[in-house]
Amino acid sequence: MSIRIALVDDQELVRAGFRMVLDAQPDMTVVGEAGDGLAAIELARHFSCDVMVMDARMPRLDGVEATRRIRAAGDQPRILMLTTFDLDEYAFAALKAGASGFLLKDVPPEELLFAIRAVHSGDAVVAPSTTRRLIDQFAPLLPAGGPAPAALAALTEREREVLVLVAHGLSNAELAGKLFLSEATVKTHVGRILAKLELRDRVQAVVYAYENGLVKAGHAR
Repeated sequence: MSIRIALVDDQELVRAGFRMVLDAQPDMTVVGEAGDGLAAIELARHFSCDVMVMDARMPRLDGVEATRRIRAAGDQPRILMLTTFDLDEYAFAALKAGASGFLLKDVPPEELLFAIRAVHSGDAVVAPSTTRRLIDQFAPLLPAGGPAPAALAALTEREREVLVLVAHGLSNAELAGKLFLSEATVKTHVGRILAKLELRDRVQAVVYAYENGLVKAGHAR
């Protein structure tokens, strides 16, 4: 079954280029396009799509606010945000708004295809090195840390350890090697952490860990 994709970008040539790449894949179909955030909201409301590839900066309504409204409405598409500049402030805001990941617009086609498939399968797409640099750049914009939320008390010592390592950008394989666990066990730990903290994915877990003082900017491994 094809992954149904919507393209949202104010540049028609960019959309056309993406469409050519995506429609050439046997497991992908572009089902709609929009030129700004307001049109993206309408697209999500009236068309059934699995993944929305959305530009961060657009006229009328930017991708971040469009993402926030789409996710708040409970609409189906997972959103992959595209940014023009590395560590764009829009990228961090997009993750908090509900995007499942972000990429630079100039990524090679194979990386875009991998990201779409990963987002469609329920994963978050943020490379570990990018996660570390992003958080180091924008941690000063996070609210000042207060008392740890009660939900943290529900985590076991091992789960807190896993959460901190996730926030440092380690993959499941890296976590398994560092903690001498199987990848299946690591996945179980991550799943329990997300459930206990009511988080959607690993991206939200990273934001949560930094917002609540479990990890400090500049201390990524």
